[in-house]
Amino acid sequence: MNSLDTENKVGHWRARAQQWLLRMRAIPIVKALCRDADTRRHRTSTAVAMFAFAIAPMYMVRAQAQEWPAKPIRLVVPFAAGGATDLLARALALELGKQWRQPVVVDNRPGAGGAVGAEAVAKAAPDGYTLLLASGSMFTVNPYIYQKLPYSAESFEMISKVASGPMVLTINVKVPAKTMDELISYAKAHPGKLTFGSAGNGSQVHMASEAFSEAAGIDVVHVPYKGEGPAYADLMAGVVDMTVGNINAISPLLKGGRLRALAVTGKERSSLLPDVPTVAEAGLQGFTFYGWFALMAPAGTPKDLTTKMYADLERAVSEPGMQRYLATQGMTKTLTARGRLPDEIAQESGRWKLLVGKRKISAN
Repeated sequence: MNSLDTENKVGHWRARAQQWLLRMRAIPIVKALCRDADTRRHRTSTAVAMFAFAIAPMYMVRAQAQEWPAKPIRLVVPFAAGGATDLLARALALELGKQWRQPVVVDNRPGAGGAVGAEAVAKAAPDGYTLLLASGSMFTVNPYIYQKLPYSAESFEMISKVASGPMVLTINVKVPAKTMDELISYAKAHPGKLTFGSAGNGSQVHMASEAFSEAAGIDVVHVPYKGEGPAYADLMAGVVDMTVGNINAISPLLKGGRLRALAVTGKERSSLLPDVPTVAEAGLQGFTFYGWFALMAPAGTPKDLTTKMYADLERAVSEPGMQRYLATQGMTKTLTARGRLPDEIAQESGRWKLLVGKRKISAN
């Protein structure tokens, strides 16, 4: 049993014990009210006592929220180190650590398109000490490509989106194409020959690549990895031919001369790659794709805690240093209005459900 699973189980029983203690602390309140009750007001006093018994834990939880955090927080990244989610998590952990005055430790738990890490957080104690930095596809795509998931949107308190950004169509220089149009022509002339790497089935890299292939009318073979880092390593080595990857993870790799960026998926060119055209400029009209990332806590986390997390997250991503970091990663701050993220996920899911059915995408 690994340390996170052990901590989750301990945390679960700790939370249960805390609830029991809260009830026990309410008992003196009840007894005091009952002692003061006279015969004529017995029923009224009893009702008041019962009410005090019911609400006392609420006030204790509120006090607990004011004391949180009292120890380090674990931020689970459901993908391997080196990818966009991981890079953003490490920068965010530093800023949140300043807000909370406690270390925020990044814990990579890759596998199954983010499902391994998501399950670990979903089963953690809802005490605010285990959080998830999720990519959007874990909730907008995975439900349609996995027959059974160990989590759902209802498994989490969705605090807010954090950041979003376009992606970049990238090939290994061994592929005989110097433009997006040449790549499409080559792929159409050799259907099924080219391969694209992704961060795993259902990942944003996977779906961006599938969406591009569908829009371009080409047939390329998907090779899933346990994160962007391993996928891009094989892309540089020529094991796979192409990808539509996150700009913040791809752009540093372009300097090595083994990769070629052909187009970015945003409506405008990226400041990181000003010489790379948009997909529309390169000749494929109407295609855009933005990856996004969100902070979440296990379902049942007290509202006072999630409210504080939202406020602290807003401050963290608004810090000048974090703003500069996001700019260097080709991303922008993308906070969701409080409580709106589940609705946004539901709306976006429809698009991906259609694409999954059309291209017969499955992780099983």
